[in-house]
Amino acid sequence: MARIVGIELNDNWKLDYALTNIKGIGWPLSQKILKSVNIEPSKRVKELSSDEINQIAAQVEKFPVEGDLVRQVRQNISRLKATGSYRGVRHNQGLPARGQRTRRNARTKRGKRRTVGAFKKEAIAKMQTQKSS
Repeated sequence: MARIVGIELNDNWKLDYALTNIKGIGWPLSQKILKSVNIEPSKRVKELSSDEINQIAAQVEKFPVEGDLVRQVRQNISRLKATGSYRGVRHNQGLPARGQRTRRNARTKRGKRRTVGAFKKEAIAKMQTQKSS
């Protein structure tokens, strides 16, 4: 198994797909990296020489990936929160920050549905008796 930036790449995968397993590298960046080191994208990971692995690793190091990328995103969000921008406030409130509607959707950010509404008379009376006790 080839190890690049702390991620083990599956030997049977094609190289262009295997690189997308690294956080921060998608299809376009994978193609760009392989083009810059002149390696065929359809080549399997197990067919790589150690020199080719080192060349790929050197190219990957030029981009923010894995922990560096996560740290950079976290810093950007904390900067938005500190400045009090609209997006920062939305992050603080746990709501969508990019203009999505929340009236009918946004379940991922808002969480499970909770019914808020009128109580029955018995429930209200029971709550009042508990408070007075």
